[in-house]
Amino acid sequence: MLQIGKAIVSLDVIEKKFICDISKCCGACCVEGDSGAPLDEEEKQIIEDIYPDIKEYLTERGIEEVEKQGTSVIDNDGDLVTPIIDGKECAYTIFENGNAMCGIEKAFFDGKISYRKPISCQLYPIRIDKYAEFDAVNYNKWDICKPARELGFKNGTPVYKFLKEPLIRKYGEDWYKELEYAAENIGEIMKMR
Repeated sequence: MLQIGKAIVSLDVIEKKFICDISKCCGACCVEGDSGAPLDEEEKQIIEDIYPDIKEYLTERGIEEVEKQGTSVIDNDGDLVTPIIDGKECAYTIFENGNAMCGIEKAFFDGKISYRKPISCQLYPIRIDKYAEFDAVNYNKWDICKPARELGFKNGTPVYKFLKEPLIRKYGEDWYKELEYAAENIGEIMKMR
């Protein structure tokens, strides 16, 4: 593990390879799992505020669930998350060309809103656990992402490089530069321990 600022980063973030391969997984991460996408309090308010602007992008079932459950919910583990439909897909999921994707992100790309999507979604396969003193930044291995691991391995792309943009969004440019330096010099850093 490496500490960069207030984040404790798993070495898997540097060593594992990953590139999303939507042509193979079809966006399964939007429809699989037992809970919605993790949110922080700031995102809860943002999604509540932008809901009128993204509503036109959502499916009829998605709109029904958001209007029944709210723009965010507390799951069985006590975590703040996006609402889900029938214990499956996120209420903000839309489908295009057989692929699941984020309706919030579609509105962002269409220039309707300035918020892209929940940072937990953009950061996947990184998951962040928040503690009082630090964030634990971990790589999450999920079977539905096997094509992404294969493509990442084929191209030699580590998780942290694939996720450069959302890592900068989360922690800032300087933090990412420190992570990049650590990744490039990991051998020397480990010798010093």
